Amino acid sequence: MSQASDSLKLFATLLVAWILLSGSIAFDVVAVGVAAALFITLISQNSLSAFSGLRALPQSFGASLGYVGFFLSELVRANLRMAKIVLDPALPIRPAIVRARTELTHPVARLLLANSITLTPGTLSVEIKDEWLYVHWVVAEGTDNETATREIVEGFERYLKVMYG
Repeated sequence: MSQASDSLKLFATLLVAWILLSGSIAFDVVAVGVAAALFITLISQNSLSAFSGLRALPQSFGASLGYVGFFLSELVRANLRMAKIVLDPALPIRPAIVRARTELTHPVARLLLANSITLTPGTLSVEIKDEWLYVHWVVAEGTDNETATREIVEGFERYLKVMYG
């Protein structure tokens, strides 16, 4: 069941992406999208681990949209914050490697969390070990676990918990 469910999730995701990117629901455009999504799904059957564990529920879809929105807003905020730091002659940085706790257990959810943190300027995921995520933080607002968890992890994690449980 898991393989079929993963295949269906991949097919649906690819088809929705096709329709959104093409901007059309004309029969010929959707037909090409169906064919392309089906082809990619068929050749990817043995490598669908990115979709394993993803819940196919309405709230997961909403959480996915929320996750993307949150990530984009954090990306803009972090870029502006880092630009301000770089342009300041005093270069006000307080680098530290901090340890933040994650409640995520699914490997894909943890991977998405670590990659989102790394893609956000000013933070770099260094290691995930058990429930701990080690992050290099350019402007550490605190080096205790609670502060690092609250400031770095919790925003992303609230969406990933809904998406992956």
